[in-house]
Amino acid sequence: MKKTVVIGFVGTVLDYAGKGGQRWDKWRPSVGLCQQDDLLVDRLELLHDSRSRGLFERLRQDIAAVSPGTEVRSVEINLRNPWDFEEVYGALHDFARGYAFDADHEDYLIHITTGTHVAQICWFLLAEARYLPARLVQTSPPVQRREEGVAGSYALIDLDLSRYDKIATRFAREQAETVSFLKSGIATRNARFNRMIEQIERVAVRSKAPMLLCGPTGAGKSFLARRIYELKKARHQLNGRFVEVNCATLRGDNAMSALFGHVRGAFTGAQAERAGLLRSADGGLLFLDEIGELGLDEQAMLLKAIEEKRFFPFGSDREADSDFQLIAGTMRDLGQWVASGRFREDLYARINLWTYTLPGLAERAEDLEPNLEFELARYAREYGEQVRFNAEARHAYLKFAMSPDAAWSGNFRELSASVTRMATLAEAGRITEAVVDEELARLRQGWRTQRDSPLRALMGERFEQLDLFDQLQLESVAAVCRQAASLSDAGRRLFGVSRQDKARPNDADRLRKYLARYDLSWQQLHSS
Repeated sequence: MKKTVVIGFVGTVLDYAGKGGQRWDKWRPSVGLCQQDDLLVDRLELLHDSRSRGLFERLRQDIAAVSPGTEVRSVEINLRNPWDFEEVYGALHDFARGYAFDADHEDYLIHITTGTHVAQICWFLLAEARYLPARLVQTSPPVQRREEGVAGSYALIDLDLSRYDKIATRFAREQAETVSFLKSGIATRNARFNRMIEQIERVAVRSKAPMLLCGPTGAGKSFLARRIYELKKARHQLNGRFVEVNCATLRGDNAMSALFGHVRGAFTGAQAERAGLLRSADGGLLFLDEIGELGLDEQAMLLKAIEEKRFFPFGSDREADSDFQLIAGTMRDLGQWVASGRFREDLYARINLWTYTLPGLAERAEDLEPNLEFELARYAREYGEQVRFNAEARHAYLKFAMSPDAAWSGNFRELSASVTRMATLAEAGRITEAVVDEELARLRQGWRTQRDSPLRALMGERFEQLDLFDQLQLESVAAVCRQAASLSDAGRRLFGVSRQDKARPNDADRLRKYLARYDLSWQQLHSS
């Protein structure tokens, strides 16, 4: 049978009760531990400094009186400051490494009731890391002294949460609640999407590293980024603001100024200093949607700001500080953009640690029904009117919405707009088949228009975000690419005049770089 060995500190406060007989009327943790009927302590190792030698000797004598079979050993360590974490941990770590543990013949307990709070934490860490092959024992004073004497009670803790069903269940429940928090407002039955949200939850509460959310416009990247921020703030991991910007709206000097701020006179029109979004996000979360639209100069400065938490405001020779967490969003294939020179490889490597792709609505057909209910509830909150489908109308809408004919190129934003239109046209709070038929005709017409323009169908909502000038120019280029036999042939047709001034015209390379700006290739346009 194994011997029981207990290791702990002499309690300079709790173990002290004077020198007279009255000390037996007071609960003393080290003595009480040796008075337990169902716990035989074979050896007690008591740590103390030189100033507590007298107290140790008194405890040794008193323990011998109540538990003659317990051997009490003195372990003298000198701590200049028992509240200094580094010093206490170092001393206990050295003790653990030098102790001759014999786990085959002895069972070890660490008494955590005595000693400073710092010592208790250090015991816990050393036992959890298995520097001490021991369980923890905690003693408590008696609730009713007259009935129980002064021995008190004890409890064993072995740091294996799987043995504590209530604790394990609580942790599982809290994790489920956290996942539900992230998904609130995201109605989903999609198994792959649910697994992704569960992993995002774990990463969000354990990591400060950047995240990259990929997916088409309207897939919910912005919404999810805000929920991650709210989750981390609720866990007291962030105390700053949620700052969001769509990088597609930033151009030229305005991009530098908006992100990094500027000093007065940095450029024409800069009549006052501007803090910038990065400084506004100090202590909080910065969501850079469509990060691929940033210029290469802005990308270089952003990389420095992520890695060093410092950057130069536009026009300034003094660095500014900002400690923010970054979530980036994109509908682009950034790996392809790196290959084409449009996105910095080092920045991509920095933000690509945790990358998640949010599927579009067309890829989550099973989510159309719950999202239909979610959008009706949203309409009721915003407009104060409850609207419902007739059974036949609901069936007709869902049948079409889940069919291959439904493109849902605008994803969840398009579904939201569709439900809003039907709810607005509903009479007496009921969406009828006539309202649904009219809406389905409207959706079909919109998608037919996109199909009539192969370029619009190819680019989706990205095309609508371009200036009319760029749309018209790109449509013309696409028409030539569809007719040309090769990339070089298309280049010669498009640059037929300017190529004559070049000694070595490289029409194919010029066209390739132009199309790469829009994440397009000649092969895509030729086959569209």
